[in-house]
Formats: sequence, C-alpha cells, structure tokens
Amino acid sequence: MEPYKKVLVGILLISLVTFIALFGRLPALRRTPIGWLYRVLCLHGPNALKHVDRRATGGRVTSQSKSLFHYLFYQKHPIVLILFIALMTASIGFFISSGLPKLPLSLIIPIPVVIFPPYYFTYRAAINKSHYITDANHSQRHRDYPFDHALFRPNKVCGTCNFRKPARSKHCSLCGYCVAKADHHCPWTNSCLGRDNYRHFLGLLLSLGTLEVYGAYLAFYILRPYLHTTSTASFFSKEYMTELGHRAVIAVNAGGLSIAGVGLLAGSTALLPFALLAYHAYLIWAGMTTNESSKWADWRDDIYSGHVFRSERNTLLSFHGLRQNGGVGSREGGSSPKGLARDLGLIEDELDVRWPISSDQVLVRTSDGHPPKGQEAMWRRVRSLREVDNLYDLGGWQNLMEVLKGR
Repeated sequence: MEPYKKVLVGILLISLVTFIALFGRLPALRRTPIGWLYRVLCLHGPNALKHVDRRATGGRVTSQSKSLFHYLFYQKHPIVLILFIALMTASIGFFISSGLPKLPLSLIIPIPVVIFPPYYFTYRAAINKSHYITDANHSQRHRDYPFDHALFRPNKVCGTCNFRKPARSKHCSLCGYCVAKADHHCPWTNSCLGRDNYRHFLGLLLSLGTLEVYGAYLAFYILRPYLHTTSTASFFSKEYMTELGHRAVIAVNAGGLSIAGVGLLAGSTALLPFALLAYHAYLIWAGMTTNESSKWADWRDDIYSGHVFRSERNTLLSFHGLRQNGGVGSREGGSSPKGLARDLGLIEDELDVRWPISSDQVLVRTSDGHPPKGQEAMWRRVRSLREVDNLYDLGGWQNLMEVLKGR
C-alpha cells in the first residue's frame, strides 16, 4: 500500500506545482495564496538557495550553474515542450498497451479522435511565426489596431527592434521579436502566443482537457468492478469510507501504473487546462489579452490611489495649438502642453485604422495625485475602471470571432 500512497502524493504534488506555475502570475491571483506560493516557488525560493550557496560555498555552485540557469530561464529552449510531448505520449502509450484489450469497441473508436488534436494544436502554435513583427510586415501591423492612448501610445519605440511599436504589441526577450497582439510566452509550445496562433493555444487547452477527462473515464471504466462495495452503511460513514479506501487500493493494484497511474494523473490534472481555458474565455469576453490584463491591473491600482486622470484627445490637441500660437499663457511652474502632448504621443502621426468603435479618451497617471499643472480644467480624476473605455472590446461574441479568425 505504501508505494501507491507515494505515487498518489507525487501525482498530487505535480498537479499542485503545475497549477501554481500556470496561474500564479495572473493579475487576478496576484494577492491570493496562489500568487504568494508562485512568488515563493519562482522568486523567493531561488533567491534563498543562492543565499545558502553564498554562505556555504562562497557562491561556487551558483557561479558554475549560472550559464545553465540563464539558458533555462532567460533563453528560448524546447525542454518544456519536449517534456510535455514525452509525458503525454508515454502516458498514452502505457494506457493503450495495457487498457485497450479491456475496453469495448464503442469506447475504443473515440480514442484516435481525442488523441490527435493536442498534437495538432501544439504543432500549429509552435511553428506559427506570422505574429512576429519584422521590417517586412511592420507597416501592416500598424494597420491592425488603433492606439487607445491608455495602454498603447504611438510614440513608444522598441529599443531592441528599433521601430515604433504597433498597438497591442509587446517585445518578447525570449523570442527576440515584438509580437502582434501579444498574449504571453508559452513554454509548453516554446513560442509566443499572439495575433494568429492564440486560437491554436485555445484549441490545445480544450483538446488536452478533453483527452485527460476521457482518459480518466476509461481508467475508471476498467477499474470500476474493483471499486464495488458491499457495505450498506451511508456514503459518509466511517465504515463505508474504510471499505471504499480498501477497494481503491485493490483497484490501484489491479490497474498498475499503466492504467491506475495514468488515470490518476489524467484525472488530477484535467482541471488545469479547463481552468486556464475558462480564464482566457473571460479575457476574450472582456476584450483583453493576458498582457493587457496586467496593464489594466496596474491602471486599476493607480486609479485606487487617485493618480489617474482622463481627458479627450481633441481637447488636448486644441489646447496645444492655442499654446503654440500664444493664445494661452503658461503659469509659472506649469508643465508645457507641447511637452505633455509629445509624452502622450498625441502629436505623432497615426495611420487611419478601420476599427468598429472609436474613443477620444487619453489617460495619464501623475506621481503627486494632481492633474497636469496648467491644464487642471481639462483633466478629470478617474475613480473607477468603469469610467475608462476599452477600445479593443467589441463585445463578447465579436471578440471571440476575431480570435478564431486569427485577428
């Protein structure tokens, strides 16, 4: 019985660590126990080990492993992708070799149907490079989305790629490119998820969750006869639980690693892709990417601190023109409207982007909680994100259609 307890504990620990690694960085979980555990696992833990190494060996271990550490965490590599494919393939192979003869034809027929999609979507998400912004497509990427003058401004330049960043783009230091409609870098596909391959990532989550649920069901189907109890006590009674636990041990012994082990692994981790898919469904409904949700979270914190103000672009441009023509005097100690307009990207040339909705808003955050000096009348304090327009939210259904079309 002890070895199977250890296997079960190991599977649950793997599931927990995977869950923390997947969800710990999400803005919505930043101030939750999951966010705290993520920081312990990925930030405080490694720093503590470095401290112990400095005390024990003078930092020799850290120094000798520095190149490996840099490669694993700061360079693009296929190690996680290879491990993911290897684990999925090995689990499928073990289960089929032992479980297939014990299944009826009606349950065997769907197996190829649920096995193929995770490989297909992983491949499509991994090889797609059309969302990388290059000199050849830079001009076209500027025509994809308008600037909202909140999350994205037209005067931002990528210091690595050395060009103006299109709206909704983000530079990925691992891939070495700016990514159109950047969502996040996914180690499971060894690629950045963006404008064109984000839909394949969603397909991977859905198909992987389906595969795991079906695999767990098949394992349960095979082992169900061993779980039959003869107790007449109520389900939550100690007697019933004791017999059920005894039967579970018999079932695990009968199924072995190839059926019981794979079934437990599939059942315990099936929630992860579905939970991540649910989170991305929320992002799609809200008209955001993961990158943008993090930016909105920063704006929300500054709003709660009383440091965010809103104005209209046309109002600011008109005022800027009056100041240039000497129509309005500058008060002593006031900020230059021309300088502010330049900082906010208002005087940059913008391409005319065809977009279903429009917004004239401009957001600014100040360090002192006061509106820009000399322009107090044009700015009003933002007290909630509800007062802010999300230019990229076209409505839940239309947002989904845009994603499925690779836009």
